[in-house]
Amino acid sequence: MMSTIEIDGRAIGAGNSPYVIAELSANHNGNIDTAFRIIETSKAAGADAVKMQTYRPDTITLKSDKEDFQIRDGLWKGRTLYELYEWAHTPWDWHKPLFEKARQTGITLFSSPFDTTAIDMLEDLGAPAYKIASFEAVDLSLIKYAASTGKPMIISTGMADRDEIDEAVQAARDGGCSQFCLLLCVSGYPAPASDYNLATISDMAKRYGVPIGLSDHTLDNTTAIASVALGAAVIEKHVTLDRSGGGPDDSFSLEPSELEHLCRSSKTAWEALGGVDYGRKSSEQGNVMFRRSLYFVRDLKAGDVIGEGDVRSVRPGFGLAPKHIDAVLGRKIAADVSAPAAVRWEDLV
Repeated sequence: MMSTIEIDGRAIGAGNSPYVIAELSANHNGNIDTAFRIIETSKAAGADAVKMQTYRPDTITLKSDKEDFQIRDGLWKGRTLYELYEWAHTPWDWHKPLFEKARQTGITLFSSPFDTTAIDMLEDLGAPAYKIASFEAVDLSLIKYAASTGKPMIISTGMADRDEIDEAVQAARDGGCSQFCLLLCVSGYPAPASDYNLATISDMAKRYGVPIGLSDHTLDNTTAIASVALGAAVIEKHVTLDRSGGGPDDSFSLEPSELEHLCRSSKTAWEALGGVDYGRKSSEQGNVMFRRSLYFVRDLKAGDVIGEGDVRSVRPGFGLAPKHIDAVLGRKIAADVSAPAAVRWEDLV
């Protein structure tokens, strides 16, 4: 079982806080300075990595206006596939300066490649990992090629059924990938929380024996934070500087303050999970006085027999626990008692 993987020196999986990926995607809106700022704000917000996408329109689709290539519904209705990807793609000559910017900023940057030439370029740039997008999870030859680099790999499973996920996992293993994880994903933009069925995370972990995470396309952080309680080791969210910016993905992306909330709250949720522990916690030590315990409520002399009216269960909690009342009644006092006084075993004979 592959309980952890490592990307750029950061352990991901069992025993580690969720790995938060800020998805740059098309939210640079054609401006490299915007991409630089997203890298900076992602670092400032506490994200572990920024992910970009590496394709050109002609490496991902065909330039055609035939019906098959027309987008008829959703956010991008009225465009052809080629027009969408021409609008949304990250120019290849930006990649080197973006990687340099990430290194200067101190945050990991990697990418989703959409064909083998993209992987070749990313290898030249020293990409530390690869992400296979949901729409490419059925491209087994692409998965095998990415796996052959020996780099860690993340595979999103949006739209994939169980058989297709099995095939993608086998392709990664056949290609030689020794470190990979899977992301539960719903490829709706945006996606309703009710579509996510987060209980699938724990089933995927048992079935595939690798770290499981969440690629979240809902409009807030609730689903992502909830996923941590079910074992999500990775959280990926689209990030923008301005949700009203008008770009292809802006409308369903997090703004910087929301990303900061995600990073902080997902870590808090992970810390809250902890392990099985029935003991008194450090934050409770000072509140012992607010528990009930047994107190003498009458002055007693050495040798007196303790009766029902001599002892009560009251706050604070410095005496014997109330469950010992039957063991106290009928016993004799070892030394004079001035009420109120906590009942202790050494007071009894």
